[in-house]
Amino acid sequence: MREWTQTVTAKVLGIGMLALLMTIPLLQVSGLVRERQQLRAAAIAQIAQGWGGAQVLGGPVLTVPTMRPVAVAENQPPQWHAGSESMLADSLAMEVAMAVQTRSYGIYRAPVYVATVNIRGQFRAADLARFRRASNATWQGSKAELRLPIGDLRGLQEVTDLRINGQPARFDSSAQRLGPWPNVAVPIDLDALGDQPINVAITLKLAGTGALQLLPLARSTDVTMHAPWRDPSFVGAALPLTHRLDASGFSARWHLLDLNRSYGQSWTGGDSGMDAALQASTFGVQLYQPVDVYQRNVRAGKYGLLFITMTFVAVFLCEVLKRLRVHPVQYLLVGAALATFYVVLLALSEQLGFGLAYALAATAVVLIVGGYAMAVLRARRAGLWLGAVLGLIYAMLYGLIAAEQYALLIGALVLLLTVALMMYLTRRIDWYAYVPSAVVAAPPEPPPSAAIMQRP
Repeated sequence: MREWTQTVTAKVLGIGMLALLMTIPLLQVSGLVRERQQLRAAAIAQIAQGWGGAQVLGGPVLTVPTMRPVAVAENQPPQWHAGSESMLADSLAMEVAMAVQTRSYGIYRAPVYVATVNIRGQFRAADLARFRRASNATWQGSKAELRLPIGDLRGLQEVTDLRINGQPARFDSSAQRLGPWPNVAVPIDLDALGDQPINVAITLKLAGTGALQLLPLARSTDVTMHAPWRDPSFVGAALPLTHRLDASGFSARWHLLDLNRSYGQSWTGGDSGMDAALQASTFGVQLYQPVDVYQRNVRAGKYGLLFITMTFVAVFLCEVLKRLRVHPVQYLLVGAALATFYVVLLALSEQLGFGLAYALAATAVVLIVGGYAMAVLRARRAGLWLGAVLGLIYAMLYGLIAAEQYALLIGALVLLLTVALMMYLTRRIDWYAYVPSAVVAAPPEPPPSAAIMQRP
């Protein structure tokens, strides 16, 4: 009597275990994709090192040195503590025009830009007077500064114009920081200004990589931005009020009030909460690369086990419905070919782009598995059928990868249809039946003369 291990049910369970075993090479491929992503990140960092990283740019901030008395014991000479107070503008307007190009480092590419920025800011005289009266420290107005925060000073290519109340001025390097960012500064004598407002006009060119974010450093901040990039990702604390996308690029406009942020118009230097508050208020654009090579490889790998299982099921149906027989080692070889697809896809997509790499890798695997099935099953028709099924599976996988917004919906429908089809094709299989033996040609019938000679 044959053992239970020779039944169709045992065969299915064994195939399931083989499919789970294939998760090992799939996990290795996933690790390889992460490694290549890290290499790309290192390459982008190398590009940014010489060009300028992801930039953050603010408007001018007025910073005034102060002296505060320190409580001392009786009969001790008075002591003073040096500090600073900062004040934001009443209005800030920024016009940003980005020129975008792509830089390469080895096989890796990253979008870089040069932004021409026009900044107009105004500090009202009434606000300056109120700010001074509200301070409990002694101002050193002659040593005040207008500071401009810039995320990465390596990207500051040129300051083409800087005027304070119509008079030309010049930025100096500064060892001070505004929040987490370095800045450049221009000295301003508040005592000499008297009751005048401060009007600041700045035009500069700022280079960066990947993203440009801005700071709403005014009571009212207006920003317009445009760039020849068709896939912007608006990021940060505020989305644009209006934006336009077309074949030539994008344009966007932001308008923010001081009520939209978590800090006020002035603060004292050394405020420990200001760094986090300033970082949380940034807004701007990221030069998004839609579903890039590594994102697509990661997405393809997520469906790896599902499609290996579907291919195993197709081979199993050939085996059972055609009364053929396939050894577990042959299932493993088919699974190895399917797992190799992801390595070949990753290697080719870095060189040729994802679409062409996918077509070449899928075609190679379909030909290998289809040809192997012809030899193993000893049936040309079954091999062609299996190759066609595998080609359809890869076509569905590509559709899932390409459909960013509807990938889950399409994947769920494909899975449902696949399960329904499997149930339909296996509806008449006797799961208690034994696995068919290897197909062997029946011996030829003996000729009638031989049959007569064998009679006693």
